[in-house]
Order: sequence, then C-alpha cells, then structure tokens
Amino acid sequence: MQCLSKWKCVLGKTKQLAPLVHQIIRNNSKAPFKKTELYDFHVAHGGKMVPFAGWSMPVLYKDQTIVESHLHTRKHCSLFDVSHMMQTHITGKDSIKFMESLTVADIEGLKENQGTLTLFTDEKGGILDDLIVTKVTDTFLFVVSNAGCADKDLVHMEAEAEQFRCKGFDVQVELICNGLLAVQGPEMPNALQPGLDFDLKTLPFMTSFKDCNVFGVPGCQVSCCGYTGENGVEISMPLEGLQPITEALLKSSGAKVRLAGLGARDTLRLEAGLCLYGNDIDETTTPVQATLAWTIGKRRRQTADFPGAEIVLKELKNKPHRRRVGFISQGPPARGGTKVFDESGTIELGHLTSGCPSPCLGVNVSMGYVQLSHWKPGSKVKFQIRNKMVDGQVSKMPFVPHKYYIVK
Repeated sequence: MQCLSKWKCVLGKTKQLAPLVHQIIRNNSKAPFKKTELYDFHVAHGGKMVPFAGWSMPVLYKDQTIVESHLHTRKHCSLFDVSHMMQTHITGKDSIKFMESLTVADIEGLKENQGTLTLFTDEKGGILDDLIVTKVTDTFLFVVSNAGCADKDLVHMEAEAEQFRCKGFDVQVELICNGLLAVQGPEMPNALQPGLDFDLKTLPFMTSFKDCNVFGVPGCQVSCCGYTGENGVEISMPLEGLQPITEALLKSSGAKVRLAGLGARDTLRLEAGLCLYGNDIDETTTPVQATLAWTIGKRRRQTADFPGAEIVLKELKNKPHRRRVGFISQGPPARGGTKVFDESGTIELGHLTSGCPSPCLGVNVSMGYVQLSHWKPGSKVKFQIRNKMVDGQVSKMPFVPHKYYIVK
C-alpha cells in the first residue's frame, strides 16, 4: 500500500474532490491487485495508483489535479486506460436469444455493428449490472461490463449458457483478454483519425468498426461510446498493441491528448448524469426507479420475457415509489449517503448515491433517490450534511449537455 501514501500531497490541490479518492480506497482495500498492461507506463508517467475493483489503477497523474484533468477532457482530449473492464464474446446462432434472456435490451432490433446500453436484471427486477452489448452480426455479440461485477457476471453468463445448451441451443461465452482504451473529448477525431484505416465520420454514437488497424496495430475494434458525455471512442485491441497505441495518441500533433485517471472519470460521468454501478444502481433498484426505463426495448415490453418483467412493467404502468433524480446545491458538497429532506427539513425523502463539486458549473451536483412527490425539476429540498441542513434543488440531468456524435 506504499503507493497510496505517494499521492496524499496531491489531495491538497483537489481538496473538495478528495473524498472520491478516499471512497475508492475504502471500498477496495483487499490485496493483491491485478495490473493492466499499462501499469508500468502509468507509474513512469506519474500515475497515482490506487486499488479499484481488484485492480491497481491510476486515480490521477502528478502533472494534473482531478479538476484540471476534468476540464482538459471537456476542452481537448483525454486518454483513459479502462482495460480492467470485462470484455466478452457471445457467439452461436442463438446468441441474441441468449442475451435477451438475461437483459432488457432489444438486441434483435439492432443493426449490425450497433450497440446499446442494457441491464442484467434478476427475477425481482433488480439491476445486477449495466453493460454495453454490440451486435456485430446475428451470431456474434461483443459485451463490455463493469470490472467490479466481472466475476459474478461471468459466472452468471456461463451458468445460463450451460442451461441454454442443455435445451439444445447454440451459444458460447468467451472471455477476451484485450486491452481497452477510452479516448474522450472534442479533439478525439483529430488525435485518432490519422491512425485509422476508416473514416470516423462513418462511426456515429453507439456503432462499432471491427477488425480495423489503429496506428498499425491490427485486430482492433473501435466503438463510438464512453463514460464522459463527450464525443469519444473505446478501442479494444490485442494486449501487445496497448502501449504503442497509447504512445501514438499522446504524441498527436493535431490534438492535446493527456492521460486521465479514475478521479476525472468519476466527476465527468457525474456531470453527464451517468450511473455508477454499486453507487447509483444495484440489485435493490429497478430500471424504472433508476430512470433507465428507456433501456427496455419496445418489443421487450410487449413480450415481457426478461427477468423481473412482471415487476418492472407494473412499475412502468403505475409508477415506482421512488425515482433517481439530479440535484444542484451550493456550500459544502453533498455526497453519496447524504439524507434528503423536504424544504422544511422535517420529512425525509430519500438519500444521495453520488455527488461532487462540478468543475464546469461551479456548483455542487449530485444524484439520488427520492419519493415521487419531489422528483420534478425545481423542487426544493434540504441535505443533512454534518448535522446541518443545506439547501438543494432537483435538477434535470445531464448537468452538462452530452456531445455525442449523432448523425441526423
């Protein structure tokens, strides 16, 4: 744990955001930790390594505070090593039927090389994990899911696949040991296009290009997506190509590309109103409560054949007892676990699941679950922070508009 002491001095430069870092450490205190192929590269470039989801990952770099890295991403381009996330190939003529038996998505309705955010649900409608499924072909799906849920997700998929095969269906689950880079920010096309063998303009949001060359590295897959709200891509590549591609992007002459870590990734996703599994969604929350009902395909609502469909569809019709909403506030930051009260401060409405000062807006942003009586934007609330009541207000999300590359 010696690496943890090295960056304590850096926290003074990002004092308001420090609890995000401490939360990562508290929740991931067990050793040993896995390392991505870029571990030594991160350390050599001043990466402050912390335990996260069983991996040793950079939370920030010595030449930038979290705020500076955050703002650089919004203005220029940042490179995130997300190789800790689980990548899986689902193959076989019944691969779509299989994944639809586990998730709420209409995968059948996707075009080839189109992806979607979806949710693993259980029989109670609870969210087991959120993931991105790309339909490469009718018999080949590419799945990216959270590192923190990797073990349970893999067991879940393999167990269900075995049952599927016992019923005569054709499906295989294969864990892919590739590297994964997220290149995010408005200057991403300037940095990446020179190294591609296809035109990025042909790759709108949530589409993918498979088996392409990236800066001379063959066998890559480039997907237009990300976790920041910015125009960006995620590149899956053979492990031996991870450092060469990283170095090529950092040397870009057409964009200001810098390395970024978990700290900026968290504040960026929060400004974008995106959920973090284990904080904002988990097995106790349903897609409807989490304001993720849009992930449930129209056809899936009609067939009602996903896990927990009866409960989830009932909530869609009758409304749930609580809902995830965004908040803005001034003064001391309101963070996950903070209790939310009505404007009088006497009736408890719910609690926050994530929160931080917004580097872009200059106010505090947060999200959490409240009773339906107070979910409308503009509703006045109070947060209980260190035994004091702090004014807050329900706000629309995202807090910062998304800038995804949408082709109209």
